[in-house]
Amino acid sequence: MRAIVITAQGGPDVLVYAEHPDPVPGEGEVLVDVAASGVNFIDIYHRSGAYPLSLPSPIGTEGAGVVSAVGPGVRDVAVGDTVAWVNVLGSYAEKAVVPAARTVPVPDGVPAEVAAAAMLQGMTAHYLTHSTHEVREGDNVLVHAAAGGMGQLLTQLAKLRGARVFATVSTEEKEKLAREAGADEVLRYDDFAEALRDRMDVVYDGVGATTFDGGLVALRPRGLMALFGAASGPVPPVDPQRLNQNGSLFLTRPTLVHYIAERDELLRRSSDVFGWIASGELKINISHRYPLVEAVRAHEDLAARRTTGKLLLVP
Repeated sequence: MRAIVITAQGGPDVLVYAEHPDPVPGEGEVLVDVAASGVNFIDIYHRSGAYPLSLPSPIGTEGAGVVSAVGPGVRDVAVGDTVAWVNVLGSYAEKAVVPAARTVPVPDGVPAEVAAAAMLQGMTAHYLTHSTHEVREGDNVLVHAAAGGMGQLLTQLAKLRGARVFATVSTEEKEKLAREAGADEVLRYDDFAEALRDRMDVVYDGVGATTFDGGLVALRPRGLMALFGAASGPVPPVDPQRLNQNGSLFLTRPTLVHYIAERDELLRRSSDVFGWIASGELKINISHRYPLVEAVRAHEDLAARRTTGKLLLVP
């Protein structure tokens, strides 16, 4: 099979597309013919060394496809099943070995490519709006980078829960996408903090360094900052006294792995997301599809923020 493997961490050029032996599923594992794999900022962190890996290492953590073989001890997944997964290294490949317990069934009404696009961002949007901060009717919610794949999903789910969504974007084209996702008001990054001062119940920030300070300004007293990413770079160390000065604020740095650690929770969140997709309540915007061999270009485009919506690699 062909797959992307890295032998060093660094720039996009370390992504090497090459032939590798077909993997064999072990105890409790399944082999999947990959239909598509998602491209995410965590892949850039793995590739660059921001998140260290043992090298050489496969890369890519999200995908979907059809099970072609099962290992010993697998009972709940069968050959021919369409499944999806997240947080499993090795998804940038034509074939992937995935622990059966980390797969989720893809319902008939959801294409495999859409399932691959929805796992990480869809379930992240789910836990952020349903658990990290349980969005309620009438909440004022700020979504940064609202034209991106993550931002569009956060906007949609916050609206489904009755929130008023304020969005930040960088261009008129991206403003249009944010409004199509349901944003009530759209602002540029240079003026959002003063425009929203002391008004937001929750700020969802996947941008990081360039938006963090303004987000604290925008929060109402006892509001919550959910810092779930760092597309513009990591946030410098924060003096907790700032949270007091800005109104007894709450700050959390959540990640998906802790919100799907138990299989029941994984199945519940994925089932909700797929159900909303099947019913038309949640739309997945797959804006770019790249052949697997073009993983370098996909990483360059994502890092430069030249894209909107979700990026996929298709074997």
